[in-house]
Amino acid sequence: MKAVVQRVKCADVKIDGQKVGSCNEGYMILFCAVEGDEVEDISLLAKKVAMLRIFCDENDKMNKSILDVGGEILCISQFTLAADTKKGNRPSFIKAMPVEKASQFYDEFCEELLKLGVKKVDKGIFGADMQVSLINDGPVTICLDTDIWTNREKT
Repeated sequence: MKAVVQRVKCADVKIDGQKVGSCNEGYMILFCAVEGDEVEDISLLAKKVAMLRIFCDENDKMNKSILDVGGEILCISQFTLAADTKKGNRPSFIKAMPVEKASQFYDEFCEELLKLGVKKVDKGIFGADMQVSLINDGPVTICLDTDIWTNREKT
């Protein structure tokens, strides 16, 4: 399971010009479930996101989590994070989890963030053509991959 976490001042997502999700100060997350991910990866990734200390404290050190600052999240499904670019110039997305299961994992990941205490988690529409706007704060961008923490190598 992969996620790109961007610390933002604000973010929103539109489909056909209509806003379907947004957040104020917090994270804009690009989320991707890949073939071989397990249900346990959902809570593992959600806990890491919730506890990640990338907000500044009174000494201007990144020492606070999204829970500490009462931040919000906009989470966008992003199968292209599973891109394999080893051969040629056209990425292969064969490692992305099948749509139905990936959609379920995406929903469960967002629900887990709420259970952990994130005050607001908005989403895009899974599989839709979306336009995402954000004001990156810092910029701070962190790439997360549960395979690294579980020492699980996928084929």
